[in-house]
This record gives sequence, C-alpha cells and structure tokens, in this order.
Amino acid sequence: MGRTDPSPGELPGHLPLVGREAALRELDAALDALGGGAPRFVALAGEPGAGKSRLLIELSEAGRARGLTVLAGRSAEFEQEMPFGAVVDALDDHLEDHAPELPASATALLATVFPALAAAPGAGLGEAAPATPVGRYHLYRSVRHLLEQLAGGRGLVLILDDVHWADDATIELLDHLVRHPPRGRVLIALAYRTAQASPRLAGLVQAAVGGATGRSITVGPLSQAEVTRLLGAWVPAQRCAELYRLSGGNPFYLEALARSREPLMIGGREGDLPPAVGAALRLELSGLPERALRVAQGAAVASDEFSAQLAAAAADVPEEAALAALDELTGRDLVRAGTGGFRFRHPLVRHAVYASAAAGWRLAAHRRIAAHLAGIGAPAAQRARHVERAGRMGDADAVRTLVAASRAFTAQAPATAARWLRAALRLMPEDPAADPAGPDVPSRLDLLLELATVESVAGHLTAGRETARTLLRLLPADAHDQRARAARFCALMERLLGRPDEARALLLDELRRLPDPRSPVAVPLRLRLVAESLFRGDFKAGLAVLSAMEENSADGWSPGTTLAISVLRPMASHIAGQTAEALAAVETVDRLVGEASDALLAEWLDAIAWLCWAEQMMGRFETARRHFERAVNVARSTGQTYILSSLLSGLAQTYTVLGLLREASAAAEEAAENARLLGAGQQLTMALSQQSLIAGLTGSPREALELAEEAGAISARSGEWQGAHARYARARALLDLGRTDEGTRAAVEACGGFEPPALLDPSTMLGCCEMLAGVAAARERADEALTWADRADGLAHPDLGYHQGLRALARSHGLLARDPAGAATQARRAVELLTGCGARLAAGRARLAAEIAAGRAGDADAARADLRAAADEFGACAVPALQALADQELRRRGGPAGRRERAGKGPLSPRESEVAALVADGHTNQQIADKLFISIRTVETHLSNIFTKLGVTSRVTLVRALADLPQPE
Repeated sequence: MGRTDPSPGELPGHLPLVGREAALRELDAALDALGGGAPRFVALAGEPGAGKSRLLIELSEAGRARGLTVLAGRSAEFEQEMPFGAVVDALDDHLEDHAPELPASATALLATVFPALAAAPGAGLGEAAPATPVGRYHLYRSVRHLLEQLAGGRGLVLILDDVHWADDATIELLDHLVRHPPRGRVLIALAYRTAQASPRLAGLVQAAVGGATGRSITVGPLSQAEVTRLLGAWVPAQRCAELYRLSGGNPFYLEALARSREPLMIGGREGDLPPAVGAALRLELSGLPERALRVAQGAAVASDEFSAQLAAAAADVPEEAALAALDELTGRDLVRAGTGGFRFRHPLVRHAVYASAAAGWRLAAHRRIAAHLAGIGAPAAQRARHVERAGRMGDADAVRTLVAASRAFTAQAPATAARWLRAALRLMPEDPAADPAGPDVPSRLDLLLELATVESVAGHLTAGRETARTLLRLLPADAHDQRARAARFCALMERLLGRPDEARALLLDELRRLPDPRSPVAVPLRLRLVAESLFRGDFKAGLAVLSAMEENSADGWSPGTTLAISVLRPMASHIAGQTAEALAAVETVDRLVGEASDALLAEWLDAIAWLCWAEQMMGRFETARRHFERAVNVARSTGQTYILSSLLSGLAQTYTVLGLLREASAAAEEAAENARLLGAGQQLTMALSQQSLIAGLTGSPREALELAEEAGAISARSGEWQGAHARYARARALLDLGRTDEGTRAAVEACGGFEPPALLDPSTMLGCCEMLAGVAAARERADEALTWADRADGLAHPDLGYHQGLRALARSHGLLARDPAGAATQARRAVELLTGCGARLAAGRARLAAEIAAGRAGDADAARADLRAAADEFGACAVPALQALADQELRRRGGPAGRRERAGKGPLSPRESEVAALVADGHTNQQIADKLFISIRTVETHLSNIFTKLGVTSRVTLVRALADLPQPE
C-alpha cells in the first residue's frame, strides 16, 4: 500500500500512492541516516510521468515531520539557460527570511546567484566571483558552507526536481557537492529522466551512489496488479487492463487516460507523450474558454513560474482578464497557485499547452514578453531568453541585450554566457567587414574572440578552439596583430586539449604568413613556440628561438615584449645545463618583474609562469613564492584560467619545500578543482601529482598512490614533463607504502633511466637520487647507496645551494654503513645548506640522517640533539609521518629527554580512537573525513597525534600498535 488509502466514490482529485513501498523505505532510510550526522545523496531516475515528483513530495512531508528544514526547487524545460535555476528556486525564498551568517567575501559570491542576498550585510563588501573556474570553485565552496549553515542542528533536505533540464552551472555545482559533500545533516535528493540525462549528470550520480552515503532509486512503471489496486475502487477491471496496456503502467499517463472521456487509441508517441495521453490532455484543454486557453498558452511561453501580469502580457490581454482566466485554470487543476506565483500542475502539462499554440503566435508572445520585461526595467539576463527567440537580424537592441546578458553570466555560468553570445552573433551580418549593428555594439570579430574565451572558461575547450579557428579564417590576411593574438589563444587551447603537435603546427603556419617573422607582431607566436619546446624537453630549440629573438630585437619593442622574452630565459638555460647563465638571468628578471605593473604581467602571464617554475627548480624558493603568489593574484583578477592551475601547482610545490604543508594542500586542491572545471588534463596531472606528494608527507600513502595513479592515467600518452612528474609521485608513494623494489624501479623510470634527454628537471632528478640513496642505506645496501650518491654528485650544480644540500644528504646516506662519522658531517652540512635556501622539510630529513649517523658513530648526545631538532622542525611544518618517525626514535633512545618529549601526551581521545579504528579498517583519509564528517586536514592532525602517542610511523605499524593496546573490560 502507499501512504494514502483510496476511498470509494468518483475518481478523486489526488490519487493514492501505490506500488512505491520499496522507494519509500529507501527515502525513510536516508532520512534516518541524517540522525547520525552524515550527509546523504539520493537520486530518483525514471521516464517522464513515472512518479518521481510524487516521491519527492512524500520525502518533503516525511522530512518536515522529523523537524528537518525542507527546501525544494526544480529545473524547467523552457528555461534551461537560467544559471542555478533549481537551486535558486529552492533556496531564495528561504534566504529572504534566513540570511546566513557568512564572511563578507562568501556573501558577495552568493549574492551573485541568489537575489535574496543582494541586500544582505556584506553583500557589497567582498569581491564577486571572477570569470574563471577558480572563481566558480570558490562560489561552489560558499554554496556548500551555506547548506551547512542552513542545516544547523535541525538538518536540511534539499530537493531538486527535473535536473535533466538543469543548466551546466547547476550540474557543475552538484558535481562539486558530490566530491566535497557538506558537513552535517544534509540530504540532497534529486530526480531526473534517465534518457535525457547528460553524461556529466549521469557521471556525478554514479559517483555519488557509488559511496556509502549515496543511493539511486529507479522509479519504474506500475505492474498491472498495482494499476488495479490504484484504480479498482472507481474503474472496472476490464478498463483497468486496457488503461494499463495503453499507459505501460506510467502513473501520469495512467491518470490522464483514466480521467479522459475520449475513446482510448493506439499510435506513435508525440514527443514525450503517447498519443492517447496527448489526446487526453488536448481534450482537457479543448473545454477551456478561448481567453483562458490563450492565457495558459502565454503562461507556458513565459516562464515555469509566472505572475498574472506576465501571463497577461504574453497573451496580450488585460490583467483583470488574465486573473479571471487563472481562476478558471486553477479550478480545473491545470495550474496551481504557489507562494511565488503560478505553475502548471506538471511539466508535461506545460509542454502540452506550449505545443497547442501556433509557432507564429509563440514568436509574437516572446516579443511581447521581452517588451514587457524591458518596460519594467528587468535586467538583460532575464530578457535574453525571449530576445533570443524574437530578435531580428540586425536588431541592435537585441544584440546589446544578449551581449549584456552574456557578460552578466560569465563569472557564474559561462556556458549560458556562451549561448547568449552565439545568439547575438546569429543576429549580426555574416560579413566580418560589415559595421557593427549599432552604437556600443561590438564587431562580429570581437564577439567571436570573446566567445572563444568564454567557451574555454566554461571548460568547453574544443568549442573554444573551433571558435578561435573560425576567427582566424575570417580575419583578413593582413590583420597580422589580430591574427597573432587569435593564433596564440588557439595554440593555448590545443595545448590544454593535449594536442601539442597541432599547437606547434598552428604557430608555425601563422609565422609563415607574416611578411617579417622577426617583427614585434611575431613575438607572441614565437614565445608560444618556446613554451612548446620546453614542454617537450627540447630545451636547445627553445634557447635557439630565444637567442634569435634577442639578437634581432628592435628598439620599438614594448616593455612587455622585452619582459616576456627575458622571463623565459632562466628556465630554458637551466634545463639545458647552462645554470650559470640561468642564475644571471634570474637576477635581471627579478628586477624587471618587480618594476612591472600587474597589467604588464597580465599580458604575458603564461611566460611569467615559466620564470616562477625556474626559480623554484633552482632553489630560490622565497623568490619563487613571491612571484607565484603575485602571478596567481593577477591570473584570478584578469580571468586567465588557462594558466592558473599551473601557477597553483607550482605554488603548492614551493610551499611544500618551505614546510608550509597546510598552504600547499589548499593550493594543490584549488589547482585540481580549477583543472577539472576547465577540462585541462595536463594541468590536472600536475595538480594531482602535487596532491599525491603532499598526501605522502601527511601520512596517507595509499591516498598518495591513488592520486598519482589517477595523474598517470590522464597523462598515459604524454611524452612530456607532467607525465614524468606523475610517475615520480607514484614512485614516492610506492616507497612510502614499503613496496621498495617496485618504487625504486618506478623512480628510475620517471627519471628516464637517467639517460638524456630527461623530462624531469635536474632538481627533481637530484632529489630522486637522494631518495634512492636513503632507501638503499636503510636496506643496508652500502654499495647501492654509494652509487646513488655518486650519481647525485654528477647532477648537482656547484652554484645552487639547494643542489649542494641534496648532494651532501645523498653522500651522507652513501657513507652511513662505512663511515658514520663522515655521514654525520655530510648530513649537518646538508642541514646548513638546505636551511639557508629555506628548504625546511629537506633540512629536517637531513637532521634525521645526522641523528642516525651520529648514533652509529657513538655520539649519543649529538644524536639526541639532532633528533629533537628534527622533531621540532617536522612539528612546525605539520608533517605527521616524519614527526612521528622522529618522536619514535626519541622514545627508542630513552633517557630523560625522551620521557620529557612524551610528557603529557596521554591516551588516545575518543575522536582519535575513532580515526585509528577506521585506519585499521583500511579507510583512506578522504573516506575517514567523509565518514566522521570532518575535513581531511583534521584527519591529518588526528593522525599526527595518534602516531606520536603510539610511537608509530606508518599505518601498518599503527595497526600493530592498536592490536597491542589493552582492551577495555
């Protein structure tokens, strides 16, 4: 049985719910699970009319009965371009009376989406979301925090219906919420039509229901027995059987047919409706007075939720007549009144009403609605849908409206922004040489470049590339400056799409078109060629192009051109082995960048990124940090999405070396999110590699391996440095997991067998030698350790303090077995050199090496001092795995110092015991965070404390230590 028992008599206004017992149990279970504090995700899938919306109503009522806050919204068939439509529909009215207490920056971001927050305190104080994936990432994080606050102590049920019609921004937000679920008692329930679901919607649902907190419910047709149960009190058995046969058990179709007096018929489907259902709905409409039908048709054209005034304008009738017609429509249950206006009783009813109007009449209705909205001062974003359908070729006002709507949506919903730009282009003359449609209207060529940019920001890189190529085809052959800018942009898109050969071919072709390939207009193209050479590891080619540019420089070159050429020189020289020249170039460029304005940097930000990476690789970490941070700020403020993930990954790596693990984790996460939203595999590979390295340092080797392997899968076909970096991260994770032989082989492979040409930079390869020397020393393989130390000697540059520090540390590992005193001396030399360049983590590891060597040499006091210094260093850097290793060694050595180090640590807290138990069960840090509803960083902090208290250094030894603990009686 369903929730309501039928009563004898005529067919009631609302039929009982039958045949959904299993689905109702699933929904009840999801609500019950909220009591445990964990988030839940439920997806209802089925064909149109299957009863998904009815089940969501039951969920809503059950949630309110439990005292939960229930907020519901839906997407609409004819308003699919409205950003965040279903989410705004669900939350906005509630936010008018329940303004969230969030930071001004978060409120400012949310106010760009939710009109109710436009006047909220702080809405005008923070910065709105920039038009980049990172801006959207911060917006989505703010929505997540908003949901957490709305949940409060009571809990929240967020219901989103018909999400197969949701815009890209809504799907992107849902994808973010699946991967970063709100903390607290939040249930997100959505319903969609299986056949109309986009691949991204289907993918996020699959990801959500694949975990412990998600559930998918298929809402199928009713059986013949269930149809008889539903209608048997009012309909004879023979007609029940006929209704079942014609409806296929679909509840909406079934009810429409059961209420119809028209003879039942069989035929082909009419869009979403079987012919019998379409006939039943047409019969329902045929009984309406003419004016009521016109108002219904106008309302169907106007909006999913509409006012009487808007319906009157669409139908071209007085408002008083529209109100009388709405009384008629609500009386017949075609339309239902709500708090914000009127809605059709079901989207399929609106669909049928819309289809009943003639196409020409609908076009005129769109024009009337656009004029009405303009007359009441509605923003361009609200008018755009109707202008798109009603605009005429050459209509300057329509083009201005569409362009304004596009720019209003660029930050939050670039896919919608791109739609309006395409609509504006359709209203403009095809001839690119024609004058703009009117004053203040961009030219067709300008709009094409803007469209290419917006499409790329939306993550539609292929569309952005094709638009840029269209622009190139339309530009005159002598428009050299415009063509160079368009070709540079197009090459960037090819690079982000993982098509480096196409990028290079495009640049070379455009250079050949120039009358003078050495002129200033060629600089953007040639600089992109240098970047392509650096990516491929062809550093000699990159240097050759740079040298040719410098030799043929013209006095008329702008400061930006000079800066762009200069900032590429350090990386090309360093990787080509000309480190002395690279160091000299870095000193010069540091001054140039310091003197340059942000606007000048913004012009050549992709070149600036190479400088930042070069500084990081040469051990100039504080300078690299300063330049990375500035470049990230400029990229955010100017919307240069394409380079942002690369900058953030480099910043994460720099923070890691400097011992700023929390900052590194945040930067790497943001880099990964930006790359995912952009759809840039190369940049995602780098971000995941950084996340892997950080996870290893924070005591999560399994998570580190998963991240590295995901990065490797993305870059599987790449013969470029990001692929090698992913392989290096995987090697580190394998070694952290104790898979020593496999990890060693993986490290050698990542370094290309240490045979030229190498894809990894010298610093990473040097670090790999030091790491493998340490692994060999720990396995008492003295000869192997010395071999790796010798290789490190060959890689280290004498003028780079970071290199010399790693070389000394590798030599310490090599000497450990045969000359422990010499090993201690080398390790302390490494501490001095690494500390001098700010490499705190490496300096801490060098202190550990000094302690081990001093201990073997019999200098217990020196060993203890080194060990205490290492523990302090790792504690300050929040590196639980290494800190626990140092603390364990202190306890092993015993004595007063070891006992004082342990003083006051105490037993595991209840939360630490929970975390430890989940680790023992094989959960990753992310899974623990999801299960306990805490952040990954909090998990890492608990792990650090657990490692310290139990004196363990890995998850494996943690499990053993837990087994040895006394069990409570």
